[in-house]
Amino acid sequence: MKYGFIGTGNMGGALARAVAKKYADQVLLYDKAMEKAVALAAETGARAVDFAALVKESDYVFIGVKPYLVAQVLGKVKENLQGNAPVIVSMAAGISVAELSAMIDLPIIRILPNTPVMVGAGLTLAVKNEKVTDEMTATYLDAMALSGDTQWVDEKVFDGAGTVSSCGPAFAYMFMEALADGGVYCGVPRDQAMLCAAQMLIGAGEMLKNSGMHPGALKDAVCSPGGSTIEGVRTLEENGFRFAATQAVINAWKKMTGK
Repeated sequence: MKYGFIGTGNMGGALARAVAKKYADQVLLYDKAMEKAVALAAETGARAVDFAALVKESDYVFIGVKPYLVAQVLGKVKENLQGNAPVIVSMAAGISVAELSAMIDLPIIRILPNTPVMVGAGLTLAVKNEKVTDEMTATYLDAMALSGDTQWVDEKVFDGAGTVSSCGPAFAYMFMEALADGGVYCGVPRDQAMLCAAQMLIGAGEMLKNSGMHPGALKDAVCSPGGSTIEGVRTLEENGFRFAATQAVINAWKKMTGK
């Protein structure tokens, strides 16, 4: 099984690294700036090849280019298939499975990964067309296993869910930085304050995932009557914390979808 990556930028490169952890000798790389593909190949043990070779040899072709280039790239893919029928895996934001299927008549998986795939802790949203078999799906999931989790979603909520998962890390980093700033103000060394904020968020996320409890109930469990935590919660509420977080997601979703 061969996995080809067209585009080795931040996200394409991150997924290529994840697949190469298990299948380095089966990963093929192409980039318009081939020095990037060559450098990534040297780092991972993958192979940098030309466009035609990648399309001809790959069982899965990951499209990691800007959305406005997708139609052009898929047109070039069609020209170079030479009888091959790979699964197309598109990570282009805002282009639906139906639109991709109209561009090329192949099995298609549409995905939206987030940046933590770089450390094997990502979340990738996925949806597929009817040409993708259970066997193709299982092979794809096996290749992606070291990138983190994959969540299959209904395409009608794909962009909304993707805004939370793919834009959310930026919001979380801002939150962690702000918490660490508060710790520094209280006399904590910067590196220790950052570590406390990061590990706290990791632990809180695991609690939410594994407890089955509503986040409001988990919040209430931390807040003692008249205590310091409820004072902090009140301060966040006074400053529109929840509204700002909600509106950040809504505005990012509008930008992503053009609504």
